[in-house]
Amino acid sequence: MGRNDDKDSVQKRLQKKAEKKAMDRKIEIGYANVKLANSQEDPLSQLPSLNVYNKNGLDLKLETTRAPELDDKTLEWAFKLLETNMKPLYEKCYQGKDPDLNWNEERKREELKDDRAWYLIARQQDGTPVAFSHFRYDMDYDDDVVYCYEIQVSKGVRRKGLGKFMLKVLELLMIKANFIKIMATIFKNDKPEYTFFKTALKFDTDETSPVDDVFETFQYEIVSRFNLKKVREMEEEEDKENAAYN
Repeated sequence: MGRNDDKDSVQKRLQKKAEKKAMDRKIEIGYANVKLANSQEDPLSQLPSLNVYNKNGLDLKLETTRAPELDDKTLEWAFKLLETNMKPLYEKCYQGKDPDLNWNEERKREELKDDRAWYLIARQQDGTPVAFSHFRYDMDYDDDVVYCYEIQVSKGVRRKGLGKFMLKVLELLMIKANFIKIMATIFKNDKPEYTFFKTALKFDTDETSPVDDVFETFQYEIVSRFNLKKVREMEEEEDKENAAYN
């Protein structure tokens, strides 16, 4: 019995060591993927058939660009659209009670022009912007992700499928980069946004989303969609590693 116990103990230690090594490798690969994705000149060039949107009376062209390369006029337009659409929601949710979470113009402007920020922008044929998504290639804990910080559509082009199309483009960029998932943070009491992500786009509550309890109720939820191809590959690799220690 003692010998069997020793053998089991050794196997458990070896398996634990292998699991740590696999996690370290996963994180290493994730950071390499993020670096490679951020080195792209134009992510949308990988999806040439998706650089236009011609549906429901709209005739738009799409582009991707880094925040530092975005002209001041478009950046100011993006902030004003964000402010118009989101400031009332922030104030409704937090009512000035939490300065870290409430609307803060300076913080939002800095966020929009952060060097890590990318933009997916929809423009009319004359160049007038009508919608944008601020997204980033990033690590979320040990996962490489495309994080959608914002998806904002001008009032005149809403309910024409544009927002859904743009999120699908981001999801495909996530798959092209071989990332594990696409993520977003949404307000629970913003019913159109909540329905858009949870029902129309089939996003699920992410495992990192905070959970309400008797001490705190959260006004937001973190949602995500997985790259199922990569999930299957990771599961197959994990099965091989587990088999080696059984």
